[in-house]
Amino acid sequence: MTLADQLAAVVAQLRRSTVQVRGRGAAAGSGSGIVWKPGVIVTNAHVATKGFTLVEPADGSVREARVVASDPRRDLAVLGVDTTGLTPADIAPAGTLRVGSLVLAVGNPFGLSGAVTTGIVHKLSERRRRTRLILADVRLLPGNSGGPLGDAAGRVVGVNAMILRGLAAAIPSDVVERFVREAQLAA
Repeated sequence: MTLADQLAAVVAQLRRSTVQVRGRGAAAGSGSGIVWKPGVIVTNAHVATKGFTLVEPADGSVREARVVASDPRRDLAVLGVDTTGLTPADIAPAGTLRVGSLVLAVGNPFGLSGAVTTGIVHKLSERRRRTRLILADVRLLPGNSGGPLGDAAGRVVGVNAMILRGLAAAIPSDVVERFVREAQLAA
């Protein structure tokens, strides 16, 4: 298998777990989300609207989702949705990353379903508003927010959140996993 074939397989794996998240109404924005586990989609709090939102996987179907938990401070939200037929992401600890590690960002910038960019980890453990961040030299555009930052094996190591000093900033998977557990305990 060539390097190009391996990269294509990694991209396909990440795309299967990535959905588009849309709010309702004319002024509603859109972003991306990750099928974290059956029935659970993770996105950014600034992407998910209160109450109900719409989720669209790569197959073009549209599903209603309910905002189960949202934390603007951590910029994370958990959506409850019927994920039948959707593939949960393979999650890896962000601690497996090193400066210089190859990473991929998958999302739906400007509504382009499953767009991919690649780059390397620039810095780890940047703190902003008491949340650790992964900074990567990856191009993020509006609509990438809430999508996966994956490693070279196609495992999700973070949730893309914003641009910070010209670099993509992602919330580490261990922070996200802790938030998902808290949300499920509170539900």
